Amino acid sequence: MAMMLIGYDLNGPDGDYDRLLDSLESFGSYWHCLDSLWLVETRMSITQVRDSLWMHMNHGDEILVIDVTGAPASWIGFNQECGDWLKDNL
Repeated sequence: MAMMLIGYDLNGPDGDYDRLLDSLESFGSYWHCLDSLWLVETRMSITQVRDSLWMHMNHGDEILVIDVTGAPASWIGFNQECGDWLKDNL
């Protein structure tokens, strides 16, 4: 399984935010403690993740997907639940 970092901006006035959130949550194991930034665990490639989420976005929106599997990470300021998830999954 790979860990993907996903960041997005919904810039259009008619974005379907609920469908995008449902799609992000469907990955199963995810971290979402920052507004438009997610970490998800998946067997999909970065392109497959991007394309599966782009279906719920509009032309003026933006999305970034980065495979961070095994990458070092450092954080501060998150509550216990958010910090524990990062410690246990990264």
